[in-house]
Amino acid sequence: MGLSALLPILLLSVGAFAQGVSSSGTVRGTVTIEPAQQAARNVVITIVELRKSVLTDENGAFEFKDVPVGTYQVIAHLDRVPDVIRKVRVTPGTQEVRFELTLAPVSEQVTVTASGSAEAVSAAYQSVNSVGAIELAQKNPVSIGQTLENQLGVAKRSFGPGSGRPVIRGFDGDRVLVLQDGLRLGGIASQSADEVEPIDVLSLERVEIVKGPATLLYGSNAIGGVVNGISSNDVYQQGLSGYVTTFGGTNNWQAGGSAGFKYGVKNFLFFGNGGALNANDYRTPLGTVLNSYARGGNVSGGAGWFPRRGWLAFSYSFDRRRHGIPVEPDEVDFEYLKERRHSFEAKGGLRGLNGFIEGTDFAVRYNDYKVREFEFESDENVTELDSVATNKNFNYRANFNHRRRGKLSGTFGFSGFTRDFLSVGAEAPAPHTKQHSFAVYDLERLDFERIGFQFGGRIEQNGYNPEGNFRDRNFLGFSGSAGARVPLWKGGSLVANYQHSFRAPALEELYNNGPHPGIMTFDIGNQDLNSEQGDGVDLSLRHNSSRVHYEGSVYYYNIRNFVFTDFTGQVDSRSNLPVIRYAQGTSRFVGTEASVEARVLPTLWLNTKLDYVRADIVSLNKPLPRIPPLRTTLGLDWRDKAFNLKPEVVLVNRQVRVFDNETPTAGYGVINLNASYTFVTKRVAHILSLSGQNLTDKLYRNHLSFIKAIAPEIGRNLHLNYGLRF
Repeated sequence: MGLSALLPILLLSVGAFAQGVSSSGTVRGTVTIEPAQQAARNVVITIVELRKSVLTDENGAFEFKDVPVGTYQVIAHLDRVPDVIRKVRVTPGTQEVRFELTLAPVSEQVTVTASGSAEAVSAAYQSVNSVGAIELAQKNPVSIGQTLENQLGVAKRSFGPGSGRPVIRGFDGDRVLVLQDGLRLGGIASQSADEVEPIDVLSLERVEIVKGPATLLYGSNAIGGVVNGISSNDVYQQGLSGYVTTFGGTNNWQAGGSAGFKYGVKNFLFFGNGGALNANDYRTPLGTVLNSYARGGNVSGGAGWFPRRGWLAFSYSFDRRRHGIPVEPDEVDFEYLKERRHSFEAKGGLRGLNGFIEGTDFAVRYNDYKVREFEFESDENVTELDSVATNKNFNYRANFNHRRRGKLSGTFGFSGFTRDFLSVGAEAPAPHTKQHSFAVYDLERLDFERIGFQFGGRIEQNGYNPEGNFRDRNFLGFSGSAGARVPLWKGGSLVANYQHSFRAPALEELYNNGPHPGIMTFDIGNQDLNSEQGDGVDLSLRHNSSRVHYEGSVYYYNIRNFVFTDFTGQVDSRSNLPVIRYAQGTSRFVGTEASVEARVLPTLWLNTKLDYVRADIVSLNKPLPRIPPLRTTLGLDWRDKAFNLKPEVVLVNRQVRVFDNETPTAGYGVINLNASYTFVTKRVAHILSLSGQNLTDKLYRNHLSFIKAIAPEIGRNLHLNYGLRF
């Protein structure tokens, strides 16, 4: 059923849930930053269900008038500070609400990625992780994979530190979509493990990870999940605000920093960011891993106009990186990659409209990405250019929020992108190809007092037009979901979610025909591939109280026509790489994950995490390649006013369920430690943190690394970070 047929059915059902509003009230309060107890200005206070926002004044005060009677989620947001969420019951009269912002990470966080609108993570129908700016700064910022690898349900695929990319619940490559502000970055790391995702982690407000199929809002490439970096340049603030972050590491003499500002005057906002990173070859208990260095730099800036009922912003960003491909100690040839990206973006929206559409937002982005691969022959002191790839990508989206009718609210819209991919040189297997995609979607919610429902659908078209002796392909598919959230006890709920997902084969899976060092194979594409069709069920049990925070999930995904690399047993004579053909079969993913935070003393919390996934090609009765093993984390979180101490032990089981040409990996245990101190004045917040990674200098290998045999993971490393927010 198409979206044009679906929308009238949804709208006709509205009348059954309509209800009159007999009275209203006022919500007002104050916001302070703790532990200094300073009034917080320019804090964005949002009533989620009504999509209404106000800013706090110089005294940290805010007020909403004429709020309909009911129960609402109210969010307090300040740039680079963890959000605070309150549930407020509005009755006739005035309700006072007090928010206390703290620079220490908190359990209850906010997501916009899961549904397209701000909501508490605990209210989302899918499993979501949200990692704030302070926690991001304390991680390793060399790559997005390095930064997120210890998040629940997330592992790291790599071809060395500079190319780390997230793997979600065992899904990798073209099935995990990495975005910034809901738009594509234009890189090609999804299909080439030696490539980098061109995203500056330290400039982000937070990173949100949607686990499981997120295809309704983001497309078929999100059949495994979404990693979305969130900035805050679409939020107006009066006056000057900004941040500075600097860091250094002892193992590979890593150093770098990032800084940014926002300046709001009248209805205009000006903003800018910039940063740089340098990391030398890293050391392991076996010695230095040669050619494992990484370099990077970026700059961005723009301006926005914020009238009373809308906003419009333009920005430009530039990113340049260079990183080496690790080699064995006796190697004389060193390969390295240089990447650069230009990006132009326009975003805007309208709010407070009086018709059926009460608000809308749109965004367009053009990415011009280029990567050059070089080989340096140290014995002859000669550098050669092996290949050049360019990827020009234009993507867009528009969302329309329809007016709430009784219990029904929702968003519908359209999105799409075009891609012009060209690769030339000795290691350029794919032909010059143009890709185009367009989709329409609708996501609706029914919120009753005791139970909630979410349902929606997406129709998407993907087409490929390659040059040369290759045939055009076009794919049309439907994705749909239905979920329910049922309260079980005070603070506890059960969330059940079903999703049908669709993925068109990737360009590389269809048309590659040559060496592909990024995945260490000689690829032979399959132009006859069909689209993947998946069905999945996700059950989550959640509890949130002042003493215990818990979320546990079990999930099952069955994907038909799953594309995988089928080894032929042959080796290409020129590249010495094993020859593979892209084949299809039925796959099955079964897994579980759980996290518990329990307060054992007023200042001491106990933290535990566990995640596990088992994935197989059912038609071959074989395990899928590079599936993360069972992992458990045990930690403590001691908070005393401005001081925070967090030791943890990460235990990873061995992985012996391996695919063709894949080797098993031994289990290991790693001890980490993070200590931070926060100092807050009226206008400035200082955060100083010291992190210790792999304190026992344990030798271990990442099962998802393509080069784990020659490149164990990093040894003992101390990471010092200083952050300033003003």
